[in-house]
Amino acid sequence: MREARFDARGSHVRWTESGGTEPARVYVHGLGAASTVYHAHIAAKPELVGRRSLFVDLPGHGISDRPADFGYTLEDHAQALAAALDEAQVTDAEIVGHSMGGSVAIVLAYRRPDLVSRLVVTEANLDPNPPLTAGSSGIAAYGEEDFVEGGGHARVLEKVGPTWAATMRLTDPRALHRSAIGLMAGTRPTMRHMLMALSVDRVYLQGASSGELLGQDALISSGVRVVTVPGAGHNVMFDNADAFAGEVAGRS
Repeated sequence: MREARFDARGSHVRWTESGGTEPARVYVHGLGAASTVYHAHIAAKPELVGRRSLFVDLPGHGISDRPADFGYTLEDHAQALAAALDEAQVTDAEIVGHSMGGSVAIVLAYRRPDLVSRLVVTEANLDPNPPLTAGSSGIAAYGEEDFVEGGGHARVLEKVGPTWAATMRLTDPRALHRSAIGLMAGTRPTMRHMLMALSVDRVYLQGASSGELLGQDALISSGVRVVTVPGAGHNVMFDNADAFAGEVAGRS
């Protein structure tokens, strides 16, 4: 396990990694998740082994620290991710980000282009104020103290189902709520604008059961390769691991 300091108080973002050839692949999880749980089985696929792989847990999640005075905005998470990559001496990495982690990866690539050579984002939030669900918008519907101390956290855990709850319960409740608020607020420019403005190789994966991606034609026109993955929903890496690994490997 490795770590890098990401705030003035000395809090650390942590990751595990496997050795291999460069450029590194960096796997970034979604809201209330953890990178190894969602991506270690993908990195072990035959077409992906042999590359240096980093599984980074964002602040407040997994094995990383969870300071109570941290903002947990998308920009904050991207800055912490950059600190990890700088400490690991990673440049020109392939970033594989899921959901919120995809949004963080877009912000990272926009702000620190030296760190990113390719983006593979899966079902990432591209716009502020997404439709109400049990996920980020459902969490953000609570006030912070009501969520942390008033039972909101427990109610959300009951709604999201056992798979997501297994990692969400390991996430600090305050960090989870602030991350959801930050995801709802989005960025300026928006994540969609950032993604379209980037010049690196960009792939956006959408599970077929999630429906058509909003603004797909404009993304494609900007050079983003949009792939609809059959037999998959939001968690493409679980629902269709072979197709997901193939896209990460650039097999298509």
